[in-house]
Amino acid sequence: MGATVTTAATKEKVWGGGASQQPLGASYGKMMMWYFILSDSLTFCGFLVAYGFTRFKFIDSWPIADEVFNHFPFLHGVEAPMYYVALMTFILIFSSVTMVLAVDAGHQMNKKKVSMYMFLTIIGGFIFLGSQAWEWKNFIKGTYGAVETQGGQILQFVDTDGKRVALADFADTSIPNERVSLERNEGFWFLGPSSAPTYSLEQIESGLEKNPNILIRTQFDEGRHKKVVLSREETLAQVSEFKYVVEGANLVRNEYGHKTFADLFFFITGFHGFHVATGVLLNVIIFFNVLLGTYERRKSYEMVEKVGLYWHFVDLVWVFVFTFFYLV
Repeated sequence: MGATVTTAATKEKVWGGGASQQPLGASYGKMMMWYFILSDSLTFCGFLVAYGFTRFKFIDSWPIADEVFNHFPFLHGVEAPMYYVALMTFILIFSSVTMVLAVDAGHQMNKKKVSMYMFLTIIGGFIFLGSQAWEWKNFIKGTYGAVETQGGQILQFVDTDGKRVALADFADTSIPNERVSLERNEGFWFLGPSSAPTYSLEQIESGLEKNPNILIRTQFDEGRHKKVVLSREETLAQVSEFKYVVEGANLVRNEYGHKTFADLFFFITGFHGFHVATGVLLNVIIFFNVLLGTYERRKSYEMVEKVGLYWHFVDLVWVFVFTFFYLV
């Protein structure tokens, strides 16, 4: 077999920078970024499709988003469904606007404006990440608390008007909540939760019996965003089925409803948060390169544009995540 000879003539035909050699007029770097965005979008698409099928399968016991995401910083006890999530979304989208302005300033070779708009984009990214961490903290901590039955159903508590009632509002704290730590040689100590709940089943059962205005609301949906509320007699009959006190959400139990919601929430929003954190890191690197005059010497701010493509992709993905988890 003959050896392949590489000559200067063949090298000139390699994709090396001429406008006539660039598919769709894009440089090699921008084309590779588009390939990455396409492949990553398919990954997110698969995750969201899985979420959609799972929700459809467990639609009767799926949590109500307005009850899950109803917190707002420094407004303790105030019902603010979706307000903070909407603010997070606005901040992230606004950071896309500042990125567009940074790219436009780069086309004009305006170093001062590029650095200013890049800095605003980075601040927006940090605010979003901090907001997402705060939201996770509230989701994990929980708001009202609930009880899981022997069959794995989550039972929540409401008053006669159908408003949610926290365990703290009716639990009988006159009963001591003692937790006995078993030794390793006693066999099954490790099967219990890592931390004891605030209230015991005995305190919940006693408080439920002493407060005639407290009713149980089941997971099951009898209409859009309208869970089934049991009568007082049915409520008391469910006491014998109590198995665990559930506070907040984790990968095993979820006080708001079906545990798969928490599993998918942590995974998908966490995966998106990782992308945002990566984007912030890239933006910080590009920002310092702008300050050092790297792109001024190259006579091109194309790196700002390539990172901008990634940032717009991250923002667009959040629009879909926001729609699936919070709006639908």
